[in-house]
Amino acid sequence: MKKKPPLKLQTTTLWEYPSQHYGKDMQGDKDYKGATPSYVIWNLLQRYTSEGDIVLDPMCGSGTTIDVCKDLKRKAMGFDLAPYRDDIKQADARHLPLKKASVDFVFVDPPYSTHIDYSDDSRCIGKLSASEHAYYDAMDQVIGEIFRVLKDGRYMALFVSDSFRKGHPFQAIGFGLFNLLTRRFKSVDIVSVVRHNYSLKLSNWHHAAVEGNFFLRGFNYLFIMKKDAS
Repeated sequence: MKKKPPLKLQTTTLWEYPSQHYGKDMQGDKDYKGATPSYVIWNLLQRYTSEGDIVLDPMCGSGTTIDVCKDLKRKAMGFDLAPYRDDIKQADARHLPLKKASVDFVFVDPPYSTHIDYSDDSRCIGKLSASEHAYYDAMDQVIGEIFRVLKDGRYMALFVSDSFRKGHPFQAIGFGLFNLLTRRFKSVDIVSVVRHNYSLKLSNWHHAAVEGNFFLRGFNYLFIMKKDAS
């Protein structure tokens, strides 16, 4: 088994993680499609939260944020339309059952268009194509809810990738969501998170990319924002 990289604070805007999880245990579920690397969440919580802070993940997936919060002694609140486990509560990220200015940090890793079928729920944003206004309208509602429940002067982060499927036009989701974020939040920084996964190591994918004259998605955006209501 390949040794996992050590946990350390990232000091540049280029983060590289050759492993999905850190330590001996697993954060979230390695078999969950679209899971966030726990290293990303660990770094964010170390920089922008303290022990005892309330951390919200409104699209919690397999619970990676919850597990990292346990390791760092933060109080996690995880919601999802289709809860994957018992400590994730059922809720639509566009209508959170939380009071105004009630959380200290928010992390969100939303669907990147229709690449993954997350649930049978017709309300799922993952059923909306990033080529349509409906996707961005839905995400604007999510961002509005994050702004509402986040305390003033505190931070949030959004993790996302652009979208490309063979035979379909390229969708610059990152730029679209960043534009929505800056309507409410002040930008702190933009991090490029390099993806090291099994499929990118397969030579047939690279041959197909050359022959088809397209690029494989090699990084995710990490937008770090601050709520400043003054």
